[in-house]
Amino acid sequence: MASDSEAALRAYRRETQAAAFDCIGERYDEAFPHKDGQIEAGRWLAARLEPGAGVLDAGCGTGEPTARQLAEAGTRVLGIDISPVMLALARENVPEAEFREMDITDLGPGLGEFDAVVAFFSLLMLPRAQIPGALAGLHRVLRNGGLLALGMVEADVDDVPIPFLGVSVHVSGFFLEDLRRLAVRTGFEILEEHSRKYAPSSQQALPEIQQFLYCRKMP
Repeated sequence: MASDSEAALRAYRRETQAAAFDCIGERYDEAFPHKDGQIEAGRWLAARLEPGAGVLDAGCGTGEPTARQLAEAGTRVLGIDISPVMLALARENVPEAEFREMDITDLGPGLGEFDAVVAFFSLLMLPRAQIPGALAGLHRVLRNGGLLALGMVEADVDDVPIPFLGVSVHVSGFFLEDLRRLAVRTGFEILEEHSRKYAPSSQQALPEIQQFLYCRKMP
């Protein structure tokens, strides 16, 4: 159980990260206009889901492109994010989906059970110590055999502040083999993995190597 000081630090960190993305707002999609890796992962999921399947978009941002792509494929999308500004944009961009203000580390049984989960670069925003628990939360809300599409940035860093579109955010990352090992240890079978070099259109964001794991929940 976390101490009062640990809980206060976690709450403060969540507030500062949320405030940073509130400031970024619509500039995020302008800086990252070609999300080919996310679109490919969304296409992979949509091809394996029945109409009406429930999908959790954990760290949905503005809803573009993933929540929109999966809603248009006929799934029931619930998007969660810690940024009220991002959520307002998502509700405008994808009115057919549902969106809630929620931290990815707070997933519990009350949220329901999903056929698939997507988490594109949301675990990136957590300290490494919190990532295994957040990944376990994604595992808990998936039905047995449910699918996870996970996106991270390859980097050997832990809770490092970086300048990002004019604000400071803290990020963590892993080498691919470490991310793969963490996913398997959490109870996922890795079905496919892909890496992409990505260069944002804004000079206020650094080039990166994006990692995508397509997984299935094991019993």
